[in-house]
Amino acid sequence: MLYDALVSDQGPFGNPFEGIPLFGDIARMLGQQGASAWDNARNLAVNVATDGQSEANVDPIERIGIEQLARVAELNVAQVLELPTSVNGRSVSVLPVNRTTWVQATLDAYRPLAERLADALSPSPTAEIDTPSEDGPPDPLAGLLQMLQPMMLAMTAGSMVGHLAQRSFGQYDLPIPRPIIGTAADELHLLAPNLDAFAAEWSINPEEIRLLTCVHEIAHHTVFGVPHIRDRMNDLLTSYVSSFRNDAGAIEDQLGSIDLTNPESMNHLQEVFGSPEVILGAITSPAQQAMRPALEAHVAVVVGVVDHVVDVVGTRLVTNYGMISEATRRRRVEAAEPDRFVERLFGLELTQPTYDRGAAFVSGVLERSGEAGLRRLWTDASHLPTPPEVDAPGLWLARIDL
Repeated sequence: MLYDALVSDQGPFGNPFEGIPLFGDIARMLGQQGASAWDNARNLAVNVATDGQSEANVDPIERIGIEQLARVAELNVAQVLELPTSVNGRSVSVLPVNRTTWVQATLDAYRPLAERLADALSPSPTAEIDTPSEDGPPDPLAGLLQMLQPMMLAMTAGSMVGHLAQRSFGQYDLPIPRPIIGTAADELHLLAPNLDAFAAEWSINPEEIRLLTCVHEIAHHTVFGVPHIRDRMNDLLTSYVSSFRNDAGAIEDQLGSIDLTNPESMNHLQEVFGSPEVILGAITSPAQQAMRPALEAHVAVVVGVVDHVVDVVGTRLVTNYGMISEATRRRRVEAAEPDRFVERLFGLELTQPTYDRGAAFVSGVLERSGEAGLRRLWTDASHLPTPPEVDAPGLWLARIDL
């Protein structure tokens, strides 16, 4: 098995990965009895999110305060969108949580996508693995890379979710629909410690940033409550992650010449496998490039509508909304590169041009037909704009009128 391959000293070449902290940590996690790859990724994510420290539960008084803000936010979102804010007919429940709870819920929500990704990267049963030949010893990396790539990707993704937990405000920082089955279908999570830290950094009233985050989260939840909008996003994301390809040879090409007896080469090996760019570059397929226009267009529309709702409600209820809006929007487009990995893993490019594109689409619709025109997005799946129509909202309105 993979764990045995990582830690075994048997054979004429011994264990080529001995002494490499990166692989040593992974090997120890893989060696846990009964632990699956997903359990290991979860453990890693929690460890990164909490810096290995235990967390206290959220104070019940904080829960009461958030609940009051959520009721105000929910009423205003429903008024702007003229849509039900919940999927089960009850009020939305907004809960402040610690990072451990957020990580666990987020990984559970992303699990269907991660499993599709794992299936796409699983080596074929008929795949050839390099073995020793009469011409000389095999490349020590060649046989393991094919097995390591999916595992490394999963562990890196777990690490990145842990990093996201250190800065995210809620569960919709990434516009990915959450499961709508079960008692938690209308339960939204806010990371109160991150909100408070952001408020202190920018000298913002904590209550105001919490209210705006409630609006942001409930608006996303409401938009994804429209079946054809949620289904379209899920279909695009699933198709994207299912189209990754397992190409260990591509990683070998990026590794270049690695001398397993040279300490400097070992350092380079760690850097390569610690780089999301290397892993993504090795497995991104041409099919995914063809899918990007549709995915990027749908994401732009969703975030554009949500930003419009936040602007309307924020201007109405928050005195210093302009300053807070600038601070929050700067924060989301200035994320560190490691935090971008999960976005790119799912085909999401949440850069400033994406938000600008969504804002321009919404603005164009409002100028031509007001809020009633924007609400036509909820009518039918055929009313979803095509990529060219996102850039020409007049054409979109003309098409659905016809």
